[in-house]
Amino acid sequence: LLLHDASVDAAPEISEGLSLLQHRGQDACGIVTCGPKGRFFQCKANGMVRDVFDEKAIAKLIGGMGVGHGKLLQNLILSLYNASQFVIQLLEARITQKHNHFMLTHPMVSYLRIHINTSSDSELLLNLFANNLQQTGKFRINEDDIFTAIGGLMKQCTGAYACVAMLAGFGIIAFRDPNGIRPVGMASRSISSGSDYLFASESIVADALGFSEWEDVKPGEAVIITRSGVSRKRVAEHATFAPDIFEFVYFARPDSVLDGISVYRSRMAMGDALAVEVEKVLKERNITVDVVIPVPDTSRVAALNLAQKLNLPYREGFIKNRYVGRTFIMPGQQMRRRNVRRKLNAMALEFSGKNVLLVDDSIVRGTTSEEIIQMAKDVGAKMVIVASCAPPIRHSNVYGIDMPSRAELVAYGRNTEEIAEAIGADLVVFQTLPDLIASVRQFNPSISTFDCSVFTGEYVTGGVSEEYLRQLELLRADNVKNKATVNPEGGSHESEVGRGSGFRNGENVVASSGPINGADDTVGLHNTWNVS
Repeated sequence: LLLHDASVDAAPEISEGLSLLQHRGQDACGIVTCGPKGRFFQCKANGMVRDVFDEKAIAKLIGGMGVGHGKLLQNLILSLYNASQFVIQLLEARITQKHNHFMLTHPMVSYLRIHINTSSDSELLLNLFANNLQQTGKFRINEDDIFTAIGGLMKQCTGAYACVAMLAGFGIIAFRDPNGIRPVGMASRSISSGSDYLFASESIVADALGFSEWEDVKPGEAVIITRSGVSRKRVAEHATFAPDIFEFVYFARPDSVLDGISVYRSRMAMGDALAVEVEKVLKERNITVDVVIPVPDTSRVAALNLAQKLNLPYREGFIKNRYVGRTFIMPGQQMRRRNVRRKLNAMALEFSGKNVLLVDDSIVRGTTSEEIIQMAKDVGAKMVIVASCAPPIRHSNVYGIDMPSRAELVAYGRNTEEIAEAIGADLVVFQTLPDLIASVRQFNPSISTFDCSVFTGEYVTGGVSEEYLRQLELLRADNVKNKATVNPEGGSHESEVGRGSGFRNGENVVASSGPINGADDTVGLHNTWNVS
């Protein structure tokens, strides 16, 4: 966030923006601001945004320019050095950066000849950027130097990243990987003396803070904003634009717009398409369903459309405790199982004696699904059928989502019938990949490709070998996570991979879902219940 009036502190609005994205499962957060004479002020800690950034903490963050980041706590032990906020002294400029995420390789460390203090790829990415700036040999850098440094970084790095950086006394910078896998956008807000500017991963932040003219940063593009203006330049060679389709399935808030696509409408379309597949399978099996129940929260939109299209009653059969975190990203199967029942409670009156169709956004390890299905049966469900808005997940994610080793994925090496048996369902119906892609793409036909690597095993960036996947799986394995140790020098030996999770977890969030940044255009808005 860069405020035109440098005397106004940016931290309160940055904190509010982070709280809007708390649904991503952030368990550690940090804010760095740039105050008078280029001095940095920072606050970072493990915990929820609302707990970390109280009035006292915010008051210490001085300056009209700053960056904030919330991250996923992927282990019971998390070094604060791994909070994805890093500061480097470079010549007489300072840089602070947040990002999400790229593929970490040891040859990069050797190339830079530096000591990496943490296990986070964020630190390495920042050092590459700083090293490229230093290669200019200039005491004072300009915008062309920054564009050149970012272009060099994109040649050096392979993977997915959406980055925001702040240069003391200069401005804020954002850039996106050449394939546009991870989202980031910008917006502005007019004031009497000029304009304020904002970068965020989702448009909802701009809506809530009163910013307009939301625009996505293009793949391979870098944007530099100073108090005197905005400069944009494509700094990477052309590559296939392939945003991660899992953002629309799971991660993004439904009231956000990513790359011109309303997340809400894409999930409506997923429900419509899944209804067709469910209807076909139920007819083949001669099965009737009494009620449609969503697994909170992400699947609600799709489940409602599915129920309407099949002319079935929609009911909220699970009541959620909003103070328990996401389960598929929790370390250790035992903890995940224990937390499912803490998180949800099944209401017997909606299940007893009924054939129930549970709708979920996806099935990853199957731990949550298994416990939920058992909960439904415990309160009297006669038959439990599960419909997934996503196809079976059989492959590792290397682009920043904390999905486990392939062997831990319930769909790995199993067909649909075997998956149903593994999670205790009477039947499982998966969305087909063509239907999923069509559900999202119809709202922006200019996007011809999506990253669907978790479903297909095809990685759009290339460079993902079987050896790399094996090493990644060793880092992510549950037995490694549960034995994470803290490096005496400050780092952690945990795997630094993760994007965030997909549900909203802040009870005091106030946000606008108004038409400011494209969420309410007329394209695709319809109620299938009333469509003849």
